[in-house]
Amino acid sequence: MRFDLDSLRETADSLARNRRRTILTGFGVFWGLFMLLFMIGGGQGMKGMLEENFGGFASNTMVLIPSNTSKPYKGLPEGRSWSLNRTDIERLHNMIPEIDVISPMIFAIFNDVEYGEYTCSAGFKGVNADYCRIEQPKMRYGRYLNQTDMDMERKVCVIGERIYEQLFPDGGDPCGKYIKSGGINFQIIGVDISSNNIRIRTAPGNSILIPEKLSARLFNRGNTVDMVCLTAKSGIHASTLEPRLRSVIARFHSIAPDDSEALTVLNTEQIFLIIDNLFRGLKFLIWLVGLGTLLAGCIGVSNIMMVTVKERTTEIGIRRAIGAMPGEILAQIISESVALTLAAGSAGIVFSVIVLGLIEKIIPDSPPFQISFGTAVLTVVLLTMLGTLAGLAPALRAMSVKPIDAMRDE
Repeated sequence: MRFDLDSLRETADSLARNRRRTILTGFGVFWGLFMLLFMIGGGQGMKGMLEENFGGFASNTMVLIPSNTSKPYKGLPEGRSWSLNRTDIERLHNMIPEIDVISPMIFAIFNDVEYGEYTCSAGFKGVNADYCRIEQPKMRYGRYLNQTDMDMERKVCVIGERIYEQLFPDGGDPCGKYIKSGGINFQIIGVDISSNNIRIRTAPGNSILIPEKLSARLFNRGNTVDMVCLTAKSGIHASTLEPRLRSVIARFHSIAPDDSEALTVLNTEQIFLIIDNLFRGLKFLIWLVGLGTLLAGCIGVSNIMMVTVKERTTEIGIRRAIGAMPGEILAQIISESVALTLAAGSAGIVFSVIVLGLIEKIIPDSPPFQISFGTAVLTVVLLTMLGTLAGLAPALRAMSVKPIDAMRDE
């Protein structure tokens, strides 16, 4: 009786140890997978938030801004100021056929934009109808400027979201109503609520867009423009056009060919490329760290299966003695390893989705902080492979157990 009680206690202690080891091993797999998926989803959300800052702005845009010359040329001194003009737009469009859209821009700042009893400050931008292909608007009310507005120099405008909120605090469609600035009335034809953070003088929400020719007349600019925005045609990198742009401008404005400071060229393609490279490297780092953590968990699975095989030597020997085939022993151990890995991994997937969902609710108007269905499927396949590899060594050891040695151990 004494012997039986001791055997039962020893068996119970062994089962308790196995249970604790299994839980700890499963937690390692769970934590490794959670960290991997959490970082993938979080990185995707951060990328989405960063891209929203540039949302609606063409990724192959170049902005040309005149600056003072830094070198003397043809008898002209350094430090000379110069201006872009409408003739430059025609030259660039004719001499560089790779240009898709080109739009001049004229600025003016007014502090007395009025509607009834409400006032605000705003940045006026004179643009042409094609500018919407450079900075894509998000119209809440009305429409964008069109070519007829340009040709007839209509006193119409598209207002930004902040201006709409300040002049029309009660909401409603403001199209058809008139705002006043500098003694001039402008009829509102649209409200643009785009919210990218690329500021060309003023943010979109603080801007009032009017026809470019009208702005030139109202602001006494004549033939000059403050800057030129353009995009390259599909399949052409905007950066490849920069040397030719500089050459054409320098030739017709008596600027030294090597004076790079006389013309500032802002290339959004380079900004988007930096962002893509940054998150490509971050994604590689996430997978490297996550897979390392997950691999450590699977090594733990392999170790616990080794211990399990050792403690089940007698059971395996008896099964071999009564006719179990080596392949059946192999399949049993590997299936247990895969089951443990998948159970812990599935819990990690569910928990990461829940946590990422909570982050989405905490951050208002955030992009999706979630993993894709394809990533989840890939993770399950990866877990199955790692679980198989983790159980392979213990399974081979179990296959090598001889029935006579198992009986001797008993």
